Parts: sequence; C-alpha cells; structure tokens
Amino acid sequence: MSSTHSIAVIAGDGIGKEVVPAAITCLERIASIHSLNLAFTHFDWGSDYYGRYGRMMPVDGLEQLAKHDAIFLGAVGSPEVPDTESLWGLLIPIRREFQQYINLRPVKTLDGVTSPLASDKPIDILIVRENNEGEYSEVGGRMYRGLPHESAVQETIFTRLGVSRAAHFAAALAASRQGRLTSATKSNGIIHTMPFWDEVVEETARQYPSVTVTHKLVDALAAHLVLKPWTLDVIVASNLLGDILSDLGSAVTGSIGVAPSANLNPEGAFPSLFEPVHGSAPDIAGKGLANPVGQIWSGAMMLEHLGHPEAAVHLQSAFESALRDGYGTRDVGGTSSTSEFTAAVLTAIDTLSPVTA
Repeated sequence: MSSTHSIAVIAGDGIGKEVVPAAITCLERIASIHSLNLAFTHFDWGSDYYGRYGRMMPVDGLEQLAKHDAIFLGAVGSPEVPDTESLWGLLIPIRREFQQYINLRPVKTLDGVTSPLASDKPIDILIVRENNEGEYSEVGGRMYRGLPHESAVQETIFTRLGVSRAAHFAAALAASRQGRLTSATKSNGIIHTMPFWDEVVEETARQYPSVTVTHKLVDALAAHLVLKPWTLDVIVASNLLGDILSDLGSAVTGSIGVAPSANLNPEGAFPSLFEPVHGSAPDIAGKGLANPVGQIWSGAMMLEHLGHPEAAVHLQSAFESALRDGYGTRDVGGTSSTSEFTAAVLTAIDTLSPVTA
C-alpha cells in the first residue's frame, strides 16, 4: 500500500472544530514515526457554510471529495439549521454517492472509562450497519400540509444487493473473530422487509462455515446489549436498527464521546469517510471540554483502511494508554480538557514502541 494519502477534512460544526484538530495533531505525529505522508486538505463546509450560501457544501462538493483517498469528518449539526438540511445536505449524499454501504462501529470497553454496568467483564463488539438504504430511503412524501388530515409516508427499501453485501462483510468479520454473528431483526411485526432481511442474511452466512448466525428481535437484542453485552461478537443490522444499537452500545461502555465509526466503500472504488458517532454538542462547543477519543479512534480506523495496521494499532494504544493513566475528559469521569488529553496521547505515542504498541 502507498504511504502517501490525500485526506479531505471537514471539521463541520460545534465540537467538530475542536476534536478534528486534536486528532490531526495525533495523526501527524503517528505519520512522522511510521514514515507516512498524510496530506490534509481542509474544507469549511457545514452549518456556517449553510448560513452563508444556503447549502451545506458547494454544488461540486462531491467532485472535490472524490479526488481524495479518504474523508475525515468531525460533526454536523447546529440549532440554527434543521437536521434534515444538515444531514441530507452533507453526510448522506457522501455516503450514497461514494457507495459507503458499510458503517462499521466498534463497541469496546476501555480502561479509564467507567461503564454504567455493574459487571466488569470486557465488551468487544463490532456493529455492521447497512448504510445506504433500508429505513433511510428517500422514498415517500407528505400531503395536505397544515390540514387536519395531513399525512406523511416514508418507505423502507431493502434490496438483495444491499442486504447481502452487508451480511458478507459482517460474516467475514465474524469468521476472523469468534465466529458468532447476530442479526438484528423485527420480523415478527414488520412482515415484508424484515423476513426478507432474515432470509438474505441466512443465505449469505451459509457461505461461511465457521460462522454461526443468530437472528434476534431488536427489542430483545437491545436488552441483551444492556444485560450481557460481553457475550456478543459481531452484529449486523439495517440502517435504522444499527444506528440505534450502536449508540446504545457506546453508552453501555461508558460514553458516546469515545465511539468511532467508518463509512466504508470496501472495494476502494470511492473514498471512505471516518467520523465519531457523537454529534456537534453545541452546549459545550468552544469550552475545551470535548472528548477527542471518538475522533482519534476514527483516525486509527482510517489508517487501518488505508493499509497501515501498525500505525493504527500504535495510535489506538496511545489513546487507550492516556485513558488508562487517568487523563480522561469530564464525560468519562476525568478532569482533562481537550488539549490536555491530546497532549497525553502525544506523549504516549512518543513513549510506546511502534512495534509493541
């Protein structure tokens, strides 16, 4: 794999403008140690851009992003801009235009981050969320606006291609781990799309003899994530169900502020996008309180995707070391500011051996 990569950076809104620079500082330190050339190109797109131009990114924004090897996104969202504008004007077009049909979200306990659970058994789950269709389709509409009989219709669309490629990705991950795949469903109540989901996942999983697939109703799976999350390995879920379950998983491990995600085009035909799960958190923006772990961890996932696993492990080991040594931010029970935690990660990067990290 090439050691030179062009990275498009969209810090976005709120705390994105704080955690993205923190993560880039760490990535640049890692790059210098591992002889990587990460060329960052910054785009000032987001809600401020919307306020000036009436759109979240330029008309040719996707064409500009397509020239890069990866996209590094902070957070999108502002009280001044409707969520339908901020999300559908930036993130979702990127996911769909670049066929980022896998949203990979690790859920893992970290030393130094206290889980709300009484058990201290380690949690290590990978949630594979189908990222391009399902409940988040654009098909539907509203009529009779403002009248007593106003109505809204939103269509859920599953395709065999969409479900099978998510199931293939998840089953391959499970085969490389403990061989246990859990498929989130609601086929007892949603009588067309979810049985179809179950059938395609089952058919796909048969191609992986070492993998056992369990179909679990999403409400029961949510309870399972709270009661015994350490018994789960890889979860595959539709767009909406995966979104909800991954947020629940990160809360169970202690804080949504540490949760990373990767929006992947596995074939590499288009750039993939890496972002934390947390939002723009306008209530703490500009106060130096933001937790940069989710952004830094997303950076480690980006390094892995770009073909540099040793650098990814080095970076992940460094932020885990900083947490373990008590440098966490307030949301995880610590007292560090964003800059203080970042400084601790940089120290850990320099201290840890790249080979044994």
